[in-house]
Amino acid sequence: MASHFKMASFKILLLSILLSSTHFFSVNSHEFEVGDDKGWLVPSSKDDDFYDQWASKQRFQVNDTVNFKYKEDSVLVVRGDEYEECHSTHPIFFSNNGDTTFTLDRPDLFYFISGVSGHCERGQKMIIKVLKPPKSPSPPPPPPASQNGTSEPSGHNGAVAKLGAHPITVPLLVMSVIMVAFFREFF
Repeated sequence: MASHFKMASFKILLLSILLSSTHFFSVNSHEFEVGDDKGWLVPSSKDDDFYDQWASKQRFQVNDTVNFKYKEDSVLVVRGDEYEECHSTHPIFFSNNGDTTFTLDRPDLFYFISGVSGHCERGQKMIIKVLKPPKSPSPPPPPPASQNGTSEPSGHNGAVAKLGAHPITVPLLVMSVIMVAFFREFF
């Protein structure tokens, strides 16, 4: 009976480790509340660049979302020239439902304006710069060829090259070992 309990506990532990290790493979994104507690509204006359100041303090990445909270207003994504004119007849995106979430799906500049007449001119507009993802490290150069034309890792005399060239290698290896142990037990 105690052996059965130990095995069941071990299986639960393995499953817990497996499920908790998925964070190694998840894509991190962040949801930003536009204007923080103020939301999306016409700024005061002395603070007409409020939204651009707010956006410049953030670090937007691909797949982050911006959430606009407003009443009796709208939010449009427009081209740069339409942003300057505070007018668009064919916006890239339009919403007026009071709670709008927009996904920043690429590294670029995104131009937001209010669609209510006069609001953009009074400062209800914003430019968001989405940063390019960091470059992944370039792969190491291939090892030099030996006398017989085959490649051998330098300094290892033909031994297997070390793991760890990529930061995900160790978590992937650990997860694989856990999965093999888990599935052997059940199948």
